[in-house]
Amino acid sequence: MAGDDRTLDELRLALAPDIASAAVFDGWSDQALCQAAALAGVDTAVARLAFPGGPMDMICAWIASTDAQMKAAFADGHLLDLKVRDRIRTLLLFRLDAVAGREEALRRALAIQAMPQNLRRSLKSGWNSADLMWRLAGDTATDYNHYTKRAILCGIYSATLAVFVDDRSEGKEETRAFIDRRIENVMQFEKTKAQLLRKGDGFDVARFLGRLRYPAR
Repeated sequence: MAGDDRTLDELRLALAPDIASAAVFDGWSDQALCQAAALAGVDTAVARLAFPGGPMDMICAWIASTDAQMKAAFADGHLLDLKVRDRIRTLLLFRLDAVAGREEALRRALAIQAMPQNLRRSLKSGWNSADLMWRLAGDTATDYNHYTKRAILCGIYSATLAVFVDDRSEGKEETRAFIDRRIENVMQFEKTKAQLLRKGDGFDVARFLGRLRYPAR
């Protein structure tokens, strides 16, 4: 049957989008997993073997599959023709387009990820996605900027998802405007940070990240 010659990692990535589609109606459940397996012609027992951790395994695989799609779409480097802010905006919009139509599955996924027992995996998954976005955007920082850029982007992305799931505007214009405002905040942050460093003053990164994570809409 299809999938018999694939590794469990490959199978997880292959099944994840269909599980997400089923999760719109059935949640991140065994029923959603079985539907995706049937659609792909994969034995149910093998599919279950690929997701021993249940819902969080399914959700993390969905995120990883989006990462893989994004990497494939921008691996040729054409993104580097844009300004940095436009590179990040393009990558964020790509990710949102990849999950469009599955807002209810995303809403349920966010609720599961927010559970205390899942926070560590959720943070790691978000960090990996932010790291990939910055690498595709051409970032080569190896000092503390490497970490602050990814932390800030994690904050923007998580806040954007919270807006996206409730956005009923035409073409998700509210979400697009939200992204533009947050990116502008980052550009201002970079300018301010450069000025402070030149002056030898300190600045509160944690406070700034908090403002990005819980901004006024």
